[in-house]
Parts: sequence; structure tokens; C-alpha cells
Amino acid sequence: MAAAGGVVEPGEHPHVTCRREITEELVLDLHLSAVLAVHSFSAHHPDLQPGTHCPGEVRFVFDGGTLTPDQVAAIRLPREELSEYAFLETRDAVQRLRPVDGQIMLAAYRARLGNTATAHLADGRHILDVPALDRHDVHVRYRPLWDSPLHRGPVPERLPVQQAWAWCFVPDGRVVLVANPGPRGALPMLPGGTVEKTDATPEDTLHREAAEEAQLSLADPVRLGWVLDETGEVYGGVGANARLRLAARVTGIGPAAVDPATGHPFARLLATPAQAAALLGWGPPGARQAQLAAETARERWGHPTARPAAIEEIPAEGMRLT
Repeated sequence: MAAAGGVVEPGEHPHVTCRREITEELVLDLHLSAVLAVHSFSAHHPDLQPGTHCPGEVRFVFDGGTLTPDQVAAIRLPREELSEYAFLETRDAVQRLRPVDGQIMLAAYRARLGNTATAHLADGRHILDVPALDRHDVHVRYRPLWDSPLHRGPVPERLPVQQAWAWCFVPDGRVVLVANPGPRGALPMLPGGTVEKTDATPEDTLHREAAEEAQLSLADPVRLGWVLDETGEVYGGVGANARLRLAARVTGIGPAAVDPATGHPFARLLATPAQAAALLGWGPPGARQAQLAAETARERWGHPTARPAAIEEIPAEGMRLT
């Protein structure tokens, strides 16, 4: 398995090669907007083809954008060369790729999501500073068919609130994400969690979980709405329930600490609301929710619209907010 692309012909520029190969392999003509990664092999890397002249193969990974439904429907494969194609989450893709190909793919993918500079790699490893998403092996759990609308009114009395998550804003308009490390990588989440019997209100849940997971002090939580969970399967099959979404103002970020529920610290990231929505993998509903949260923060607390920037890790010692 491999990404679309191929070998540069004599005298051909890499971006021309990439567009040509995509057209030949998928019958698509894509605009390539940026170089996401550049990779080179050392002389004795096991994935090098025998007889390759060193410094060997140099790979350029370009950003081909996001395919529209019409473009996906237009894909046609050359039968003599390719048998199938698939869209995969990165956690599944790395299982099908050679290790070094998986490392290159992840670095390029995270450079796009994290809005960082071109990743420069040698033998699958960063040769410059390792960006936060790579450092914590962050993946996205995409749910392309997920279309749970955000209900703006009060939660109906018949529905118990099982979850409270919040868009937690720092003064420059960015939000905090947490990522729980695991054997297949870390999945980002909004601060918050399951409402416990000891929590008097969902807002109490938010304050408790944000402090435990990310060492956040919050103020002025406001309810944005709720999402319907029809089965409650993740909570042991409790039946229909509401998952509350809030916005809150971060007033302090303490030193990193061990989460009592997992026994290890979570990664703590700062991202724009739009970047956070992409990392959460909630699709168009998530993008709309992020926009609503940003509008709420601007109107309620005067927070500016966060400018596009590289996703950053919150320092282990915490942050002082002004």
C-alpha cells in the first residue's frame, strides 16, 4: 500500500511529478498547495532498494487538499497498475505501510493539521525540532457519517446529562485540548468528562475534570447546547442521554500532573477552535460548534478570533495568563 505519487522523470520537477502521477493513478487533477514533508534515506536503511545511489531516495510530500464528494466519485484506477484504494484513519494506515512510509505519512499529516513548517526527515525521523503532534503521537478518530446536531435549547427533563465537555479559551482566543496516550497513539479531546453522582451539576463535572486532566482553572462556564446520545452504550447502555457542550474562560494553567483516573499525565495542547475541530474529527458539525464557541467567547469575554498558528504544547510548568 502507498500514497498516490511516483518517481521523478529526468528533468522533471517534483511537484510536476506528483500532479502527473495523481492524474495517471486516480484520474484527478489536483492543486498542490504546500510541501508538507521532505525525507531522505541514509546509505544502509533497510527500506532502500538495492543499488540505490546515496544520499539515495529523496521524497517530497505535497498537500493535495481535501477531496470533494464529486472528486471522490470521479476516481478511476488503472487496472494494469492498481487494484483498489481506501480512505483510512492514520492509526489504520500505519498498520498497512512499511514503517518508514508510515512515519513519513504521519509527519506530513500532522504538519498539515498542526499548521507547522515543512517536516524535514531522515530515515523516518525529524532532524529539526519535533512538533507537538508528533511528540505525543496524536491521531484523529474521524467520523465522516457523524451528524449529531447541537441542540441549542435546555436539556429536556427526561434526558439525564451523562457528559460535560467544554471549549476552554485562553485570552488570545485559542482553546485547550487534552490527549490521552495509548498503545495506538493519543486521541485529542475537549476538557471534561463523565458526570459522576458526586457532581451536583454538569458544570461541577467540568471544573473537576478540567483540573484533573489539564490542571485548568475555569470561570464563567456557559452552556452552548447538547448532543443526543440515543443508546448510552459507552456508559453501559443507560439509554438515551444528553452530552452537554459548554464554553469556559481559562483563568489559570498549573503544572502538569498525573490524571487520577488513568495514572499518567495527559498531553495539553493549544489550538485555534478550527484546528481543534479538525483534531476532534467531528466533521461539519464540529466545525459549526467551534464557530459557535468562538463567537460566544468573543461576545461574552472579548476574546479575539484566534489567528492561524502552529499548534503548541502547554509547558510542563504551566502558563501564566494575562
